[in-house]
Amino acid sequence: MEQRIGSSSSKPLEGAGFDPAFIPGLTAPATSREEEAEDTKDAPGTDEDVAVDGTATEAVTEAEETGADEPEPAPDGPAFEASDRRAALVADHRGVRLKLDDQECEFRWDEIGAVETETARFGKRFTVTVHTPDRRWYPIEIEADSRRRFAEWDAALDKVLDAYFDDGAEAAADKDDAEDEVEAETADRV
Repeated sequence: MEQRIGSSSSKPLEGAGFDPAFIPGLTAPATSREEEAEDTKDAPGTDEDVAVDGTATEAVTEAEETGADEPEPAPDGPAFEASDRRAALVADHRGVRLKLDDQECEFRWDEIGAVETETARFGKRFTVTVHTPDRRWYPIEIEADSRRRFAEWDAALDKVLDAYFDDGAEAAADKDDAEDEVEAETADRV
């Protein structure tokens, strides 16, 4: 009879190899470690038998009283929000956040390669696609109440992108200026 030496419990893989619905950037489902922690919470002898230091409890209550979990104040910059019954899109100083049903993903401005907007020829769907530098894209469709909203949403999103998104336009402009100077110097020599 063969027996396995070592741990008798093997842990399943996480990610696309384990979950076919796994998409990087979206919130992951509960891992086995979290499930085990919930199971051991109710186990006898875990909370009652352990002596708790009073200083740890005081630190937790002080953090709650000072409001350490309060959200940071938003700067005075533009922000864009659009949503329908299933999808939501928020673009502000922190980056772009997409939400569809119970799935969410968040991109900081330095993680974004491009943001593309598209409107349906027929219908009332406004599509925003976030492209990352590693050639991945994340589209989201938001249903508008009327087609007139497309122009408003596009203008508001452009303001946010102009304020926060650094697409390398300054570097390209500097490169063009340098090329113009070289051409001017070459023309002067001839």
